[in-house]
Amino acid sequence: MDTLSLNQRAALLSVFMLVVGLLIWEAAIPGQKAVGELTEYERLTGGGAPKAGVPPPSEVIAKAWEQLSNPFYDAGPNDKGIGIQIGYSIYRVLTGYFLAALVAVPFGFLIGMSQVAYKAFNPFIQVLRPISPLAWMPLALFIIGDSEASAIFVIFICSIWPMLINTAFGVAGVREDWVNVARTHELSPIKTAFTVILPAAAPTIVTGMRISIGIAWLVIVAAEMLVGGTGIGYYVWNEWNNLDLTSVVFSILMIGVVGMLLDALFGLLQRRVTYAE
Repeated sequence: MDTLSLNQRAALLSVFMLVVGLLIWEAAIPGQKAVGELTEYERLTGGGAPKAGVPPPSEVIAKAWEQLSNPFYDAGPNDKGIGIQIGYSIYRVLTGYFLAALVAVPFGFLIGMSQVAYKAFNPFIQVLRPISPLAWMPLALFIIGDSEASAIFVIFICSIWPMLINTAFGVAGVREDWVNVARTHELSPIKTAFTVILPAAAPTIVTGMRISIGIAWLVIVAAEMLVGGTGIGYYVWNEWNNLDLTSVVFSILMIGVVGMLLDALFGLLQRRVTYAE
């Protein structure tokens, strides 16, 4: 064990905890009791049908194999593969997210460079930031009149604040002597912004972007439950209406996996832009 690296030991511990957790989960779910002889009335009223309950891991794994073996099938409006549903959700998230980045990063950059602008806009930011993104959904549906665009707008509004605040904070926190060196070399304000301020503030900006993508993925699931149609949120709600709890648990796990991958991508980007003074 001493020859294993820290990451290897952590991975082994994670696998051990996963296996133990699955075994406990499997053992905690009682099996379905065999149905005895039923009267004709009981058969007609569904008395012998198994009751819905939390599925054991073995059923969830079987469902995962079934769904992931053909994730892109399309058998109609209410029967699409998990890959298609996740694809719709990722499209909405990335569209709203990048629209928010186009607004938040330049605007945060500008107010971060001016204390007057920072203090002037801060009250508006602090009022709008705590509003739940889903609270905007009825207004968006009324004004925009399209569920797809409304879902993207909700992602936009929830993604903009962490990026805006972190960008302004990162720009405002750039060391003054670095800016003074740029002035000494008679760099223009635009060149100073791109060659000095932006690289120095990049770790903080990417941190805000990483927070935003996590929030956006959380919100899209709830938004799709409201607007319906397609997406992983709609998939969860539709399977619940079908009382297919195995599919519900499977989709919850898929939401977590996709969220983890999105966070890992931004974690990699964050490590790329981090510098040592």
